[in-house]
Amino acid sequence: MPLPDELKRAAAEKALELVQDGMLLGLGSGSTARFFTEGVGRLVADGMKVRAVPTSRDTAALAAELAIPIVTELVGEIDLAVDGADEVDPALDLIKGRGGALFREKLVASVAKRFVVVVDDSKLVKRLGVGVLPVEVLPFLWRSTAERLTGLGLTLVVRGGEETPFVTDNGNIVLDVTVVDGIGEPQRLATDIKAITGVVEHGLFVGIADTVIVAGPEGPKALGRLSGGGRVARSTPAHGESTPGETRDRPSQAT
Repeated sequence: MPLPDELKRAAAEKALELVQDGMLLGLGSGSTARFFTEGVGRLVADGMKVRAVPTSRDTAALAAELAIPIVTELVGEIDLAVDGADEVDPALDLIKGRGGALFREKLVASVAKRFVVVVDDSKLVKRLGVGVLPVEVLPFLWRSTAERLTGLGLTLVVRGGEETPFVTDNGNIVLDVTVVDGIGEPQRLATDIKAITGVVEHGLFVGIADTVIVAGPEGPKALGRLSGGGRVARSTPAHGESTPGETRDRPSQAT
């Protein structure tokens, strides 16, 4: 049985096959995404010309250490964004952000032509909400924001505790939300949470992932979104090949 880190590395290595010379990349945060960033560093060392938008200060520091050119502002789209996830459901909806970088991760994913998620098979769930759902909120009057979240029937705790809360790269705090019995309607909950004044962002990524590369004992496989919202398992395309049938709510993109 492969070790968890071996599975994470295998998923990241498959995603590296999608990287092409001249691309603008989105670099995710977390342990699996780190393997991808390290791989991009090897490609750069071998002469490939790419630039990258990091989703956290930690990822930016790693990219700088690996001599990956960093972009902090842009107009237009990112060619390919690759990141991990905490949970993935059968519709390829995600929970992300337990590492605390959810806001920047979602910003990068939302402007990517293609958003690829790399996970090991322990992240696959039948229904989102097995673990906590991170919600980033403004520190100002955060208790008022928390009260309105509990009004949705949610329970929550302040990450790090009220005395020494975890602070995001954006200077905000994170409320870890628990949904009893899981999240039956991810889009509805996402809309309800985002409508609360004081909420900066939440960790529900609904309809955003184009492809999820899952590494298991039998090797990595790619799950791609179909136009109807389902999924299909396929081999990861070779470098430079397109993968038909993968769409979000916008035209599909070639790899």
